[in-house]
Amino acid sequence: MNHISDPLTQDQKLTLLRLARQAIELAVKDQPPIRLIVNDYSAPLNENGASFVTLTKQKELRGCIGALEPYQTLVEDVYEHAVASAMNDYRFYPVRLAELNEINIEISRLTVPHPLDYTNPMDLPALLHPGLDGVILRDGFKRATFLPQVWVQLPTPEDFLMHLCQKMGSAGNIWRQKMLQVSIYHVEEFSEKDVEL
Repeated sequence: MNHISDPLTQDQKLTLLRLARQAIELAVKDQPPIRLIVNDYSAPLNENGASFVTLTKQKELRGCIGALEPYQTLVEDVYEHAVASAMNDYRFYPVRLAELNEINIEISRLTVPHPLDYTNPMDLPALLHPGLDGVILRDGFKRATFLPQVWVQLPTPEDFLMHLCQKMGSAGNIWRQKMLQVSIYHVEEFSEKDVEL
């Protein structure tokens, strides 16, 4: 229903990872970005796509920014969010030149989120698939998401939801007390350490 139906080839993954690294290196060196020429890339990379780019350093998070809905080509989306993850994640200082060799880049290509229908807050944990579902919570103007990879740190749906509510800026138990807007999505995830560059 919500799975990646057309997985990327190894070459396409490599292209995106190399592009993300190039984007970050140019941004860190304060050099102008490259001009992306659509015809230079294969069809799946030129289709609209949403992505998150996650940077880790010694297995610790170093930046993570992305889009939940597709609004530009996948190539442009990865480029934009690679730069943003390195330079604009408010939780971290901008990546420095000396760190570049220590940073691992991970790209998550998202399916289009779809709403999760439920009628009782206490039913929500049983509707989630740990390790598979990315989850978006909305409460009025507040919104937050966790990628499926976060299940590794928060393996139970109750903990996952509690931390996601807190990330949204709400009390951790608000999901138990009221109906929230919930959407789920899946990702195709790949990183430099998994793909031979």
